[in-house]
Amino acid sequence: MNNEIRILLVDDDIDFVQPVEFWLKSKGYTVSIAPEGKSAIELIKKKKPSIVFLDLRMPQMDGIETLRNIRKFDKELPVIIVTALYTDEKKFAEAKKLGISGFFPKKDDFAELENMMETALRTHRRMK
Repeated sequence: MNNEIRILLVDDDIDFVQPVEFWLKSKGYTVSIAPEGKSAIELIKKKKPSIVFLDLRMPQMDGIETLRNIRKFDKELPVIIVTALYTDEKKFAEAKKLGISGFFPKKDDFAELENMMETALRTHRRMK
């Protein structure tokens, strides 16, 4: 059942977050939002989500730094990097080293986001 899947959206772009949150909730998922890395880390520690969609570019603590901090206390949490740009290959390579489950360009269809999430969650379950 979808409501058993808890999604954390970590992004400072409200124009992206609001429609994604609405769409995911309409599909029956439980969705939480963190506008930046520090609050995301606090939310993950309090109530571990099933999966995290993490923006690469955010003020204060970017997605890589946030992911690095998450990996200090949770090596297995599925994380999908979300960004408007593909341009920073160095950051993308670092994210892959830190163990991401995928990469979602913001311009892609929300159905692709759901497919990527379901694949990551299936893979995570098999690895447990």
